[in-house]
Amino acid sequence: MINLPKHRKLRKVTREKQVHIVIPTGTKVLTGPEGRVGIVTHAPEGPDHGYRVRFPDGPEQSYRRADLTIFKHVQAELPGALDSTDLHRFVIYRCIVGSTAYGLAQEGSDTDRRGFYLPPADAEWSLAGVPEQLETDNEEVYWEIEKFIRLALKANPNVLECLYSPLVETCSPLARELVDLRHIFLSRYVHRTYNAYVLSQFKKIGQDLRNHGQIRWKHVMHLIRLLLSGVEVLKHGLVPLRVDEYRDQLLAIRRGEVPWERVEQWRLALHRELDAALGSTPLPEHPDYQRANEFLIRARRLAAAPEYTP
Repeated sequence: MINLPKHRKLRKVTREKQVHIVIPTGTKVLTGPEGRVGIVTHAPEGPDHGYRVRFPDGPEQSYRRADLTIFKHVQAELPGALDSTDLHRFVIYRCIVGSTAYGLAQEGSDTDRRGFYLPPADAEWSLAGVPEQLETDNEEVYWEIEKFIRLALKANPNVLECLYSPLVETCSPLARELVDLRHIFLSRYVHRTYNAYVLSQFKKIGQDLRNHGQIRWKHVMHLIRLLLSGVEVLKHGLVPLRVDEYRDQLLAIRRGEVPWERVEQWRLALHRELDAALGSTPLPEHPDYQRANEFLIRARRLAAAPEYTP
């Protein structure tokens, strides 16, 4: 196994591109425009509600997300760094995922775009470095190529689905090479990654149900879909996005029409299927770190060339 190097870099994240990201309770923030430092005591589930922030002198105040900046992001900023909007032109792979790609889109559904970018070497090597991901207010996320590869090696489902999405909008020759290598990221890690995430999320959902009597049914639907996908990955060695066979059942969950007990029964049955699929999967124990590392080095050399353009 090759141990990939870990870069310790200051990451610049611009406030404008963080507006829609939920800030967890307990996070230190900087409020605008007054610039006070406080701690988030309440975080809303949706972008249309306010945050509560407690200040050192005791009182709490309400703020919109646009008026809050995560404190450590401000501390990491360095003058002269490229703005993330400048880095968007280095996106070399862009695809559509989410409900549109799954065949679960409804009226008003967002179009989720994901992908990766390869920054020029000068930006990567600078004191400011580059952000691990670029985000926009239009449900778009683009990981820096090394971060993308690291996540893929860990069987992150969001990243794996990018590589298998049939709805590709941008794909440079270099990105095509990585797509052609996508099988190297599939391993038995899928079992533990998918399993652990769904288990942790259902535990939180169960707590919310007991404490508040509320369930985010859309989230529940996607968790069931993730288990269905995980079973297929282990059985057949590819990542399916379309769930046409289960579309009606999944949308019924999203609408809150399926009793919680039935959803739980389906989930537990899928966990058992996932365990059974692990026992007979053709996937290797580990992903192919060596080939992933070789690709990354080749990409870095390309980005270091004076004539590099995305």
